[in-house]
Amino acid sequence: MSSVTPSGRRVSVRRTVSKIWDLRALLYDVCEGSDLRRGPAKAELFRHMRGRALFVAVGTGLDIKRFPPGLEIVGIDISETMLRRAEPRAHQYPGPLKLLQMDAAHLGFADASFDTAVTSCTMCSVPDPVRTLRELYRVLRPGGSLLMFEHVRSRNPVFGLALDLMTLWTRLSGTEMNRDTVQNVVAAGFRIVSIESAYLDIVLAIRGTKDAPPKNHTRREAQRGPRGLTHTLTVR
Repeated sequence: MSSVTPSGRRVSVRRTVSKIWDLRALLYDVCEGSDLRRGPAKAELFRHMRGRALFVAVGTGLDIKRFPPGLEIVGIDISETMLRRAEPRAHQYPGPLKLLQMDAAHLGFADASFDTAVTSCTMCSVPDPVRTLRELYRVLRPGGSLLMFEHVRSRNPVFGLALDLMTLWTRLSGTEMNRDTVQNVVAAGFRIVSIESAYLDIVLAIRGTKDAPPKNHTRREAQRGPRGLTHTLTVR
């Protein structure tokens, strides 16, 4: 019987993931081609940011230049090296922007702390995407928005198989290419508002919301959140 406690396992996983992204930070700006290829699609999604915003996995800060000005933004990342590299870009943002080292699956914020939660190629790299999304649901205020720019497993059998095969080796460096992120969003309690394609059905701009509960709902019902999934995919 293992003597490792759940808390001990969490710490071990956190350290492993942090080390992986500390190493990847060294060449992150060179390798992150989506900043060039998908920049306009990201900017279109980010224009929906409102109020106090949480940006999960800010990395080296490549996306900061696409944020709308004048918001109060908190950017988190599990990698200290990523955050150090993001600091110059954070200083250039026209508004208050704070960077914090934090595990997205265990957020150190009170319930209902943010108006918007944003991810950019994040849910492919967190160890437990549904838990992470539930944390985002928790820290969002009722009526708050979830904005996600993510790559997912294609529904096309050929592309889907290709992504499955790619994941066999990308997983070694902390990235899984074949996750069903849309269904994970619903499983975490969000309602899907829209899904637009940035590239086929593989790179998606997803907008969700944490619906404010009807006044006659109990507290327990409100926390459980909506479970429906109704959306159409808009392909650009």
